[in-house]
Amino acid sequence: MTRYGDGLAVVTVTYSPGDTLDTFLSTLSSATTRPVSVVLADNGSTDGVPERAAAEHDHVTFLSTGGNLGYGAAANQGVRSLPDSVGWVAVANPDLSWGVGSLDALLEAAKRWPRGGAFGPLIREPSGDVYPSARLLPSLGRGLGHAVFGHLWPANPWSTAYRQAAASLEERTAGWLSGSCLLLRREAFDSVDGFDPRYFMYFEDVDLGDRIARAGWLNVYVPEAEVVHIGGHSTKRASSRMLAAHHSSAYRYLSDRHRGPLWAPVMLAVRAGLSLRLKVLTR
Repeated sequence: MTRYGDGLAVVTVTYSPGDTLDTFLSTLSSATTRPVSVVLADNGSTDGVPERAAAEHDHVTFLSTGGNLGYGAAANQGVRSLPDSVGWVAVANPDLSWGVGSLDALLEAAKRWPRGGAFGPLIREPSGDVYPSARLLPSLGRGLGHAVFGHLWPANPWSTAYRQAAASLEERTAGWLSGSCLLLRREAFDSVDGFDPRYFMYFEDVDLGDRIARAGWLNVYVPEAEVVHIGGHSTKRASSRMLAAHHSSAYRYLSDRHRGPLWAPVMLAVRAGLSLRLKVLTR
């Protein structure tokens, strides 16, 4: 087992991020008082923004992944590129604005939770609304209830429970934390071999949270730390393709956890239901 130091790094996956990357880097300077290096794990940007950012900032490194590998696989490459002196890695979307002291607050929480493997901040929408970023794991019943009723009846009991929308804003453990901003104990990340690269986009954070917990670590929500998820160029296009990826990843997550001949008819019905839901939504 590799023994890591106490250094801090940030890995962000870029794919033509546009102006949001400037905000990401400028606000990061006030998120921590510690020295921090940044790796831009680039999935084939064509806007030149990541290369320019690396050229303008000494603490920023451009890392080409060799193609559009998806979020988890690119993040894994970014983490693997870091020296052993780095024991804390924040994996975050480039369309993020860091709150003052937010990374330091996550690091302080890590001292209170020695078995914490992943730490997530409070995430706000640009409107100021709190995004429910610390959720329960989607069991078959809870996940299907959310999938079927969440769009037309947002306040349904399955979605309310899954999203933990009514939970108080206090430091607590969660089933999983939003991958848009995670502070990871590198030892814990290594223990589960990082993100599962089979998830191109969506559910890679749900899967990671589940596997971290199964490995004996905790997912800890730290609302004292705040960030704003702005929303960037790469997430504003190809919405039907993204919906298809979301449904495919949801099926992969559930089918991985319900294997064998006894579950086969159930998973066949789940696949058909998700396919029907996708057709309805893409109309």
